[in-house]
Amino acid sequence: MGQRIVVKIGSSSLTAEEGGLENGKVRFLADELAALHEAGHHVLLVTSGAVAAGFRRIGYAARPKLVHEKQAAAAVGQALLMQAYHEAFGKQDISVAQILLTRPDFGNRGRAQNAQRTIEELLKQRVIPIFNENDTVAVDELKFGENDTLSALVANLVKADGLYILTDMDGLYSADPRKAPDAVKIGRVDVISDELYRIASGAGSSVGTGGMRSKIEAARIAMQGGIPTFVGKVAEPGDLAAAVRGDGKGTYFSSSLHSLSAKKHWIGFLSVPQGRIIVDEGAQTALLRGGKSLLPAGIVGVEGDFHPGDVVEVAGPDGRTLGRGVTHYAAWQITAVARLGTEEAMKRVEVTRVEVIHRDEWVATPILKEAGSHE
Repeated sequence: MGQRIVVKIGSSSLTAEEGGLENGKVRFLADELAALHEAGHHVLLVTSGAVAAGFRRIGYAARPKLVHEKQAAAAVGQALLMQAYHEAFGKQDISVAQILLTRPDFGNRGRAQNAQRTIEELLKQRVIPIFNENDTVAVDELKFGENDTLSALVANLVKADGLYILTDMDGLYSADPRKAPDAVKIGRVDVISDELYRIASGAGSSVGTGGMRSKIEAARIAMQGGIPTFVGKVAEPGDLAAAVRGDGKGTYFSSSLHSLSAKKHWIGFLSVPQGRIIVDEGAQTALLRGGKSLLPAGIVGVEGDFHPGDVVEVAGPDGRTLGRGVTHYAAWQITAVARLGTEEAMKRVEVTRVEVIHRDEWVATPILKEAGSHE
């Protein structure tokens, strides 16, 4: 039985350095995807390139910087992008479908379920769904940031067997190989650490928005959902099939041994936090290492205006985000009971339970300080 495979293609893999689609690149990648499709796999494509494809056609000399200009370029470029895919896959007698998403589509469970049902029907009919962010309506605070994140969320939504993020580098290195001749390729990553993010710092190409750091973040989201991820290069015929077999030109990120439930994955990665709770060192240790719930005594501050049932972020005393959870208190109630013991807190406010965030509705998302990668 074929695998369910999500492939993410960035702008630089589809367009010229100065902008505009390169049809040869589109046809090559479509052929690679078609080969997987013909082998019986269920292929889903997450594509960038709308802004890069459209800004020249709309009349801009370079990739626009202002939001409304990028949205206008995307409105033109998305049609060009889908036309190119339709023609390229049409030569293989494969139908494609366009699905434009924004972060609230994942954050709202009803909308996410509707999208999931549509995707399932398309796959059943052997149609390749092509995803992109709906740039013309997305606002900055609700954007994915780049399509690497979108690809990880799509992979989790459809419970994919693997996520394949294509880039112009053949994987992650210990340093930038374009600047450091002694850089060593990292073949496999089991744990994502601070050191790994430091190694991957840097921006992408002039026509894209994501660098290797955003790809590591996407891999982290996918790993938490139990989905193995590949980040690497597909430049020659058969490279994508090789990546799926496990011997591709890139870095493999193993899936977590303890993947999150659907509910916890929604809390940790799909929800939109409505506020922030600051905790002391004791509460930080209890949440991250003790498997405990968050109690009023460990809280030192609150940011934002939220209500019981909302998802909130939790930060440590140094401001570092520790994770997310569903709060059972309103923001004003937490302010009233912060630093208080259980009995005194229950006297101050009327709540259904003493835990501000129960451990069953808490997801820790810190990055480990120690390096966890190896070849």
